[in-house]
Amino acid sequence: MSKPRIIVLGAGLGGTIAAYEIRAAVKDKAEVLTISDTDTYSFVPSNPWVAVRWREPEAIQIHLPPIFAKKGIGFSSVGAKRIHPDEKRVELNDGESFSYDYLVIATGPDLAFDEISGFGPNGGHTVSVCHTHHAAEAADKFEAFCKNPGPIVVGAAQGASCYGPAYEFALILDTELKRRKIRDKVPMTFVTAEPYIGHLGLDGVGDTKSLLESELRNRHIKWITSARVTSFEAGMAHVEEVAEDGSVKASHDLPFGYSMLLPAFRGVPAVRDIEGLTNPRGFILVDKHQRNTKFPEVFALGVCVAIPPTGPTPVPVGVPKTGFMIESMVTAIAANLAEILDGKEPSHEATWNAVCLADFGDGGVAFVAQPQIPPRNLNWSASGKWVHVAKIGFEKYFLRKVRKGESEPFYEKLALHVMGIRKLKM
Repeated sequence: MSKPRIIVLGAGLGGTIAAYEIRAAVKDKAEVLTISDTDTYSFVPSNPWVAVRWREPEAIQIHLPPIFAKKGIGFSSVGAKRIHPDEKRVELNDGESFSYDYLVIATGPDLAFDEISGFGPNGGHTVSVCHTHHAAEAADKFEAFCKNPGPIVVGAAQGASCYGPAYEFALILDTELKRRKIRDKVPMTFVTAEPYIGHLGLDGVGDTKSLLESELRNRHIKWITSARVTSFEAGMAHVEEVAEDGSVKASHDLPFGYSMLLPAFRGVPAVRDIEGLTNPRGFILVDKHQRNTKFPEVFALGVCVAIPPTGPTPVPVGVPKTGFMIESMVTAIAANLAEILDGKEPSHEATWNAVCLADFGDGGVAFVAQPQIPPRNLNWSASGKWVHVAKIGFEKYFLRKVRKGESEPFYEKLALHVMGIRKLKM
């Protein structure tokens, strides 16, 4: 009798760690197979550094197949064309299919650049730091920009659900331009769908509003909040500033020589428009055990999970899925699959706590939100040069964890326990 097969769909931050942790949790009771559209893991939080050449792409990338083989995890980099949950089957891009007993969706998002005219790195007029190859292209364009500096527009478009990297990149650009002694030639504007600076899609964490407003003000970066971008053209962003009643308060034509805005996310084509599995944007619907109710053999984690916004805003603002929050989903799914294979009902729930380090090159802001969605038991933020040092340390630590095929080493678990930060609800 063959073992049940668990397929992990995706090999990014969540999918890679999920494969390791599920393998460790289920031991030899199931076959674990990962399907990705690439055989390379990229540490996405370092992409803003790649875009200013503080990192080369190769320094934050890992070749996965030999690590997965050593861990006894199957691996395919053909990519998924479509999942067929009624048939418990994943159709690959080459026409082949894999059947599954359990599916863990960890695809990350599809980037909706096409929803705004002229937006994005592929035929549009803006750069991106969402993928490492995007960030490498952004670095080339930044070098060209520095030879002929002008205005910069940075931020996050309507519907975006990831705001930390937008602030990071704006302030990293400020730091790098100062190092090149050309900051005085570069007016900067921060454009965001958030109703206020530091909202972060979380209605703020601790004093993020004051901290981030102060950073932008001290660095002479102007901002526009409740912003709806209508279009981009070569060297110009067209932005509407929206009032609380939804009316257009002001229109702005912002010239730029260099621009990066984070796009809205949506579900990837392989999972989109499957009734009962996804919401209208293609995000996976899950219960408190990270499991879909219509297809209970399907679990999901990370950016692809449907989470409602924290409250109404004049311009649509999504909720971020931070790294620690994603890892808490991973731990819950691994534990629940182990229970199911033992003939039990799943009982574990992720805490969805948020621990974030936003680096500005010469400082940064850190915050802890427990849980990520308010109301919270802990709501804390702080800033200082230590955040930059901590972010470098975390990058090295996480890449080492991926290279060694570890999900949560003992010392990480101990450190989190000492700080009172847990991945599972007690």
